[in-house]
Amino acid sequence: MAEFQSNVISHLLGWLENNLDQPLSIDDVAAKSGFSKWHLQRIFKYTTGHSLGAYTRARRLSKAAVALRVTNRSILDIGFLYHFDSQQIFTRAFKKQFSQTPALYRHTADWPLIGLCPPIRQNITKVPKPDFIVMPETRLVGVTNSYFGTLEKMDDFFSHDVRTPLWHQYFKKTTSLPPSLYGLNYLVPSEGHKGDMIFYYTTAWKSGQLQDSIREGQPVMLGGGSYAQFTYEGPADGLQNFIIQVYDTAMPILGLTRRQGHDIERYYLLQSKPQCSSPCILHCEYLIPICN
Repeated sequence: MAEFQSNVISHLLGWLENNLDQPLSIDDVAAKSGFSKWHLQRIFKYTTGHSLGAYTRARRLSKAAVALRVTNRSILDIGFLYHFDSQQIFTRAFKKQFSQTPALYRHTADWPLIGLCPPIRQNITKVPKPDFIVMPETRLVGVTNSYFGTLEKMDDFFSHDVRTPLWHQYFKKTTSLPPSLYGLNYLVPSEGHKGDMIFYYTTAWKSGQLQDSIREGQPVMLGGGSYAQFTYEGPADGLQNFIIQVYDTAMPILGLTRRQGHDIERYYLLQSKPQCSSPCILHCEYLIPICN
């Protein structure tokens, strides 16, 4: 019985995460679980250590905090999206969780990740741990592409693999690969009407490491400074989920503040040929610029 209840809660957590912008009453959630609302609240607290209402509210505020940083939507619209009845109610709840108003949170140059409530993932027990490094400025050669996304489809947007097609543009032009390659990414609010945010992704390498037939690259300066370096080794299609876990769990737990600049993906290739086995296995250092 305990295993059955745990499985129900695990399924329910995933459903909640995908429906935080929906009007989720306790009766709706109970109906989804198949339990009475009284029993559901008891087993949710027993299984997760959190009350259902407080957890849902904290996750909604965490989603709202991300929306404040990566979109230009009004504070009122973001509050309504996550079902706060007025800007005053939203501001009061937000300040209680993040110790500052939504407006100040949005306009602070650096992004403090402390205050974000990590989603509960019952099937994951190991949280990524970083090494803290200081990296000098590095000159690279690269090509930048941009992609527009909307807030409602943010999770779907990042589930698509934008990296592999871009790298294959260069792999097909060369018969051997350098020891390492770089991916630089940056997410910013959109100023136009194509979407809420723009995702810039730069495929880059050190000058002279790829063959002369690849000529479209432009000079790129890799910013120096302090970084939290997380290491991933596994299937290529698991990298984005790893990055999400770094941001929504590891960084808040560590109380880190992200400073301005690109996130850096540094790939150490496990084979000398561009052909990739199935599934493709990556060794990637993911570096996030942080404040000291």
